[in-house]
Amino acid sequence: MRKLLYGLAALASVAVAPACAAAPTSTPTLAIVDDRGRTLRLAAPARRIITLLPALTEATCALGACDRLVGIDRFSNWPPQVERLPRLGGLEDAQVERIVSLKPDLVLAASSARVIDRLEALRIPVLALEPKTLADTRRVLGAIAVAIGDPGAADVQWRAISARIDAAAARVPPSMRGQRVYFEVSSAPHAAGEGSFVGDVLARLGMGNIVPASMGVFPRLNPEYVVRAQPQLILASEAGLRDMAKRPGWPGLSALREQRTCAFPPAAYDMLVRPGPRLGEAADLLVECFSTLAKDGR
Repeated sequence: MRKLLYGLAALASVAVAPACAAAPTSTPTLAIVDDRGRTLRLAAPARRIITLLPALTEATCALGACDRLVGIDRFSNWPPQVERLPRLGGLEDAQVERIVSLKPDLVLAASSARVIDRLEALRIPVLALEPKTLADTRRVLGAIAVAIGDPGAADVQWRAISARIDAAAARVPPSMRGQRVYFEVSSAPHAAGEGSFVGDVLARLGMGNIVPASMGVFPRLNPEYVVRAQPQLILASEAGLRDMAKRPGWPGLSALREQRTCAFPPAAYDMLVRPGPRLGEAADLLVECFSTLAKDGR
């Protein structure tokens, strides 16, 4: 589940303030309120950026600032050019000394990352962003766009993401619409609830969800809950789907018996569980799965 948190993205409530004049010198200041409710002020757009969450790496690159990255977390792997960058750990084990040595003027980290207090004590600017809903994803794009000095880029990205999700929704086979989905995010099992960004995308595609928003964004479920809920479709990673038939009671899931399932390989699954700029492509993957099942009469 810890690895998943790098791809997932605390409901983000990121507010973005426009550039404003600083006091006596009239030097422009960029002000961004992060997920902790704290305002980060930058004297100039960030030029040396470290990202400690894959979704934040992807967002930075999609906004046109990939060349400003000087380090990333261990799981970031898109776009391909980030593979050459130094890897600096993750949520629980970020390498403070190496981060300091790279002289970043901004670190983008999950709000749950342990390293934040240490970095701020060392006077390294940190923007804490951990999107878990589709709305959060939009706000995080806006926050990063302000930090790099190009606030308009966020709207361009968001419009493209939203338009692609809408286009995917128009292709969902009528026979699949409204079917109740179980989307597994870890074998604990943790699932994507209605209130998560995965749940948001599924809802925009016209699908149902066996995990109501009241249970949380990515709740850990009692395995019996899934058996009782009897989802009509099961979506998971390839490894996760292989494991399901071994769980007590799960062979009784009709979706498993009748192969109304979608198993996503690692690269595709990464796209599905990262609340970033590739969510439009993730919607395409889901619709491709639904279309295949409809064609096969499942």
